[in-house]
Amino acid sequence: MLKLLLLLLLLLPYSLLADGHIFVYHRFDDNRYPTTNISTKKLRQEFNYLKKHNYKVVRIIDIVNKIRANEKVPDKWVAFSIDDGFKSFYTHGLSVFREFHYPFTLFIAVKYTEKNYKDYVSWKQLKKIAQYGSIEFHSYGHGHFGEMSNKQIKEDMDRGLALMKKHLNYEPNLFVYPYGEYDSRVKKVLEPYNFKAVFNQNIGAIHGGTCSNVYDIDRSAVVGSNAKDFKLYLAFKELCGVTFRRPLSYPKDKIIRTIEIDLADKSIKKASVFLSNSGGWHNVNVHNGKIIYHANKKMKRNRIKIGVKVRNKIKLMVLSK
Repeated sequence: MLKLLLLLLLLLPYSLLADGHIFVYHRFDDNRYPTTNISTKKLRQEFNYLKKHNYKVVRIIDIVNKIRANEKVPDKWVAFSIDDGFKSFYTHGLSVFREFHYPFTLFIAVKYTEKNYKDYVSWKQLKKIAQYGSIEFHSYGHGHFGEMSNKQIKEDMDRGLALMKKHLNYEPNLFVYPYGEYDSRVKKVLEPYNFKAVFNQNIGAIHGGTCSNVYDIDRSAVVGSNAKDFKLYLAFKELCGVTFRRPLSYPKDKIIRTIEIDLADKSIKKASVFLSNSGGWHNVNVHNGKIIYHANKKMKRNRIKIGVKVRNKIKLMVLSK
């Protein structure tokens, strides 16, 4: 799916004046897991590129505050996040961030630190990391929320938040969905926690203002084979005024029959619709801002993406079983 998405996007012109962007990393210099790893050599190349082209690296909370204030996120603002809490960030990645004086936010899956998994940071190491960046929440057990009951999700959240309060004396303001998996039900379960922002892992950009949803903020993963596309991701722009009408949840029979999307801009006549495992992007006509695409496609995976593109602007959503 991702290869098909990138193949189309490679045709887009590069732009150094796109929207703001958040990038996500996982492991550093850990070749055992190539799909979630980035070398520190590559990381330095990316950071040097940002310096050379006058990007401003900000804290994630700075982008969140712009969205919450209904303000435009400045072009060329970039923020960095690291997911899960792998020890390789502490042993390899942290020094590079310190070298460039770049802020970061580490979203931890608390279980692996609490139970002293060898590949994850300890509470002591997290306190050291907190001297240079922010520590936020990525659930307790990193489970598939789409497959968990409301009660199970709440128990997971409460357990993880309590342990962060106990060990770090901190109540997180930001949350990342485990595996980037969420739907309308999962979103509703999280509402009482009153996070300042919630993040997914969809390729995209952040325009800010009324265009961006502070409880569904895009982050682009720059790990594994995706790392070579760092410059391309910087050219992405957020498509504003998108409402996904259906489907809004993963179908029980795994068949996506009809995709319906509303666009606020009624002057748009042409667009492209994306559906996982369906041959990439499909050109569609737009009638008075409405897109209806009859896919009739059976899904092979428990996590699927649906997207819409108008010229060089994109918006994606995810459905999980």
